[in-house]
Amino acid sequence: MAGSDRMACGWCSRLALGTALVLLTLALPHPQGQARAQDMSAMEVVPPQVRGAVTSLVETMRIGEIIEVLRDEGIEYGRTLETDMFPGAGGPGWSAAVEQIYDPARMKQAFEDGLVRELARAPDGIAPMESFFGSELGQKVLRLEIEARRALIDDAAEEAAKLAWEDMSGADEGRVALLERFAAANDLVESNVMGALNANLAFYKGMAEGGAFGGEMTEDQMLADVWGQEAEVRQQVSDWLFPYLALAYAPLTDDELDAYIAYSESPAGQQLNAALFAAFDGVFSPVSKALGLAVARELQGQDI
Repeated sequence: MAGSDRMACGWCSRLALGTALVLLTLALPHPQGQARAQDMSAMEVVPPQVRGAVTSLVETMRIGEIIEVLRDEGIEYGRTLETDMFPGAGGPGWSAAVEQIYDPARMKQAFEDGLVRELARAPDGIAPMESFFGSELGQKVLRLEIEARRALIDDAAEEAAKLAWEDMSGADEGRVALLERFAAANDLVESNVMGALNANLAFYKGMAEGGAFGGEMTEDQMLADVWGQEAEVRQQVSDWLFPYLALAYAPLTDDELDAYIAYSESPAGQQLNAALFAAFDGVFSPVSKALGLAVARELQGQDI
């Protein structure tokens, strides 16, 4: 989905997908207040060995590389925002603002803090997570997911992946069924729809905070507008998701993919999947809000 199509659903064009590449799962509106205070309190009492285990898992899962790819996607999305909202007027200042928002060190630290909070609730699951992703198959899967995400930054590669998925859909029912089972095991469609809507709401809030709506758009109106995008977002999620999965896992044998699905369906796989969505939400909801605020300031500067 290119150009203005991306603007229709904000972040949904560049979702993090797959067990290792999930993003944003919390329902609207984003939790605030007491829940956030409880999260901070939980961080203070996490045993050092749990944090150490999560830090090791973050390295095993190559989260730093994933963040770099997501940052590249974000920089590209910043260019799309400029083209669609203030074409040719952003200049070096806009580019610098977007790069600052997508600071990879800060993003990685926010992700790790979120993962610690999530996994500290049931730390016995961390060892099997480390075992799977530290295995030969786990590392192969991670490499393929990262390579596919990097490839799909290019619009031509994305279109080619969609055509390949269409061909597969008509010729290889067994493989299609495996990929659909994988998506279902990880709740990828529903979780990513919620993630995209969450990010859109955060973007609206940033725009409102920056004065882009002149105080005329209430939070209820923002929510109504965001939920009004749900059907379109759901379709765009599906249109992106399955070509991505087909591309990423093409080198896997059916037995390897089946083993990955079995892990995803296990208690540890389910726990990690939910934790990753929540941790990435802690990264990208603030990022989306910051982008909305930056856009509002850019628009106001041009009005002046």
